Amino acid sequence: MIRDFPVASVLREHADAWQAGGEPARPRPAATVIFVRDGAAGLEVFMLRRVATMAFAPRTMVFPGGGVDPRDADPRLPWAGPSPTEWAERLQTDEATARELVTAAVREVFEECGVLLAGPSADTVLADVATPHWHEQRQGLLDRSHSLAEVLIAHDLVLRSDLLSYRAHWITPVFEPRRYDTRFFAAAVPEGQAADDRTSEADVADWVAAADLLEAHGRGEALMLPPTVVCVEEVAAAPSAAAFIAEQPLVAAVTPVLTETPDGPVMRADLPR
Repeated sequence: MIRDFPVASVLREHADAWQAGGEPARPRPAATVIFVRDGAAGLEVFMLRRVATMAFAPRTMVFPGGGVDPRDADPRLPWAGPSPTEWAERLQTDEATARELVTAAVREVFEECGVLLAGPSADTVLADVATPHWHEQRQGLLDRSHSLAEVLIAHDLVLRSDLLSYRAHWITPVFEPRRYDTRFFAAAVPEGQAADDRTSEADVADWVAAADLLEAHGRGEALMLPPTVVCVEEVAAAPSAAAFIAEQPLVAAVTPVLTETPDGPVMRADLPR
């Protein structure tokens, strides 16, 4: 399905610079997680608004996530749920890359909003990670003094890959100076835990009704990139948080392309049907 999105002025500037002779940057592997919950006014999603000083997508509403770290490939990381081999089949990639992407998703959401998708066993989840000790562990991941594998091993925990479902795969347009090859996952915040606003990369971090966020975006009050818009639309259309997480949509890599139309330039994306 072909979908057109408005072109922000900064994107057009990047496109013009690239067309003048720039080389496309290599996309960095990344993972992000759409946390959803049932709300009184419909499904809610946990969103961050990136601070104005961020080099990529400043002042933009995003899901928690980020780039893969080399240590996300550590095979010692205790694992429960679908194996890296099974995830490789779902993600249509090799086993090592699948391990990195799932690990990055779990690590990044702990760093950015304090949610840890791990537990003492394959069918339990750690209930409270808002203590001073766990804040120290989180800071250690942020400053790279230790890896997620080291944290889980030290605390006799296993990563719960079964708590994630796979939603989408988007690649930043070729003309952007910073590019990401991003896998989008969905999950619920485990019982007893709470997503927070302690990250320094966002000036807003909170739950918002998906329908309200789309309306704010339509009014120009909330900036979102095309992948986020599509995902939030899917959240708003779902009957429940559990149903959204349980879905297994068709996923294919989508790279928006700057396209000239009679009404002006658009970012055109070929979405999986």
